[in-house]
Amino acid sequence: MPSPPPFVCSACRQSARILRSSNAFSKRRYTRPTFAPKPTLDLKHIRQNPGLYEQNCIDRNYAPYAENSWRILELHEQVVAQQREAVELRQRNNVLGKELKKLDGGDRRASMLEEAKALKGKLAEFEGREKLAQEEMEKLALELPNLSSLHTPVGTEPAVLGHINGNTAPKGKGNRSHVEIGRSLDLLDFEASATTSGWGFYFLKNEAALLEQALIQYALSVALKRGWKVMTPPSLVYSHIASATGFLPRDQNGETQIYSIGHESLVLAGTAEIPFAGSQANKTLPSHSLPLKVIGPSRCYRAEAGARGVDTKGLYRVHEFTKVEMFAWTSPPSPPSSSAVDIEGGFDTAEEEVGQQTSQAEDVFDEMISIQTEILAELGLHARVLEMPTTDLGASATRKVDIEAYFPSRTAIDEGYGEVTSASMCTDYQARRLNTKVKFESGGAKSGVAFAHTVNGTAMAIPRILAALLENGWDEVSGTVEVPGVLRKWMPGELGRIGGGRG
Repeated sequence: MPSPPPFVCSACRQSARILRSSNAFSKRRYTRPTFAPKPTLDLKHIRQNPGLYEQNCIDRNYAPYAENSWRILELHEQVVAQQREAVELRQRNNVLGKELKKLDGGDRRASMLEEAKALKGKLAEFEGREKLAQEEMEKLALELPNLSSLHTPVGTEPAVLGHINGNTAPKGKGNRSHVEIGRSLDLLDFEASATTSGWGFYFLKNEAALLEQALIQYALSVALKRGWKVMTPPSLVYSHIASATGFLPRDQNGETQIYSIGHESLVLAGTAEIPFAGSQANKTLPSHSLPLKVIGPSRCYRAEAGARGVDTKGLYRVHEFTKVEMFAWTSPPSPPSSSAVDIEGGFDTAEEEVGQQTSQAEDVFDEMISIQTEILAELGLHARVLEMPTTDLGASATRKVDIEAYFPSRTAIDEGYGEVTSASMCTDYQARRLNTKVKFESGGAKSGVAFAHTVNGTAMAIPRILAALLENGWDEVSGTVEVPGVLRKWMPGELGRIGGGRG
C-alpha cells in the first residue's frame, strides 16, 4: 500500500501516536451477522472534523478512541492515493487490450499478455486492501460516541435546571434507610435473594410487591393520557442490536455493562431502550407517522451494580429490576433532498450543523421530562433536575437530563440526592446503526429519505422510586409508611398506609 500524501501527516500533527501500523486491519477486523442491520456512518463528517471528534472523545471520557478520527482521515487518504494508482493501471490495461486485438501471436503478444495478467493481479490486490481499509474505517467510526449538544456542560459537573416539590430538601425526615424500613415492615428480603442469586438482587414482599405493580400502572396512565402507545419488549436481544444502540460489553470506564447468556450472541437487555430501538431496524417510517412514541414496562439487567457500600446499599443499585421506559422516533431537522442519504449504504451523507437539534425531537424530549416531573411531583418526592455533563453521557446521547430524588438516608452522598429518571436525545446515532429511516412525501411525490432521530427516557425505575417512597413516607411515631394518593386506587382497599396493622 503506498504511503499517504505528505499533507496528511501534517493534518495529523506529524504525531506518531495517531498513526497505527498497517497490519491493524487484520488485528481489528469487525464482524457482524449477515442478517444484522448494516450501519451507514458519516465518515465524511468525521474526516472533515477530526479535531472535533478527538476533543469530543476527551470531553466524554473516551480517551482511548480520541485518535480514531485522525486514523480514519489517514486511511481515507491512503485509499484515495491507491485509487489514483488503480486508475492508471486500468488505463494501461485498456491500452494493452486494444493492442492485443491487433496482434495474432509472437513474443510481443506473449509479453503483453504477461503484463496484463500482472496488472489484473495488482488491481485485485488493491481492491482487497481497499475493502480492508473501508472495514477498518467503519470499525473506528463505530467506536466513537455521539457529538455532544451545545446544552451539555463540558466536564464532570452537571448544571441545575430546577427543582420539584420545593427548592430545598425537606427537613425532619430522619435518616432511616429503606433497607431498615423494608425489613421492619416485612417488605424487602435481601438475605433470601443472596441465597438464590447472590449480591445485588432482592425479593419484594407483601405491600412492596403490590406497590411495584401500582407504580407501573401509574406511570403508564400518565403517558397514555398524552397519546403514548404501550408496548412490552423481550428481555433477550442480539448483542449487535445492543451495540447499535450504544450499549457495549464494557463502557468507557471499563465496567461490564451487559450480561451475555452465551447462546446465539444473545444478551439480557439493560433497558427497554435496546429492544424498542431495534424494533424498527431496517425499516423506513413515513414522516407523517412521526413522532412514534412508545412506553412499556420490562425487566432490566445490569452487570455493573457497583461496589458494595452506602451508595449501592439496598435497592439503589441492583442487577435486576423493573423499569417503565419511554422511547420515540422523530423526524430529522428538516426534510432532505432526495440525495441526502445514500440509500445504497454509502458512507457520505448530509449532516446538519453540529449542535443543531430537531424541533420534533426537542418537543418529545421536553414531553418526556414533563411526564417525569409530573410523576415525581404527584408522588410527593422532592427532586432536582440536572443537565448532565459530557463525562456522564452514554455513547449514543448528545444530551441528557437526569432527575435526582431526595433520599433521607443518603445525606452523606451528594446531599442526599440520587438519580431516579433520565432522558436522552440521541440524534441519528442509533438510527444510522440500525438502518431506521424516515421517508418524506409531499403530495404523494417522494422528496427525500433521511435517518430518524431517537429519544429515550425513564418513566419509572421501580426499585429507586420504591426506596424513595419508603424513606420519605416513613413516620417514626406510628411506624408506618404513607402510600401516595395517586397510587391508592391500584392498592387493595385503596390502602393509605403500610404498617401499623396494614390498614
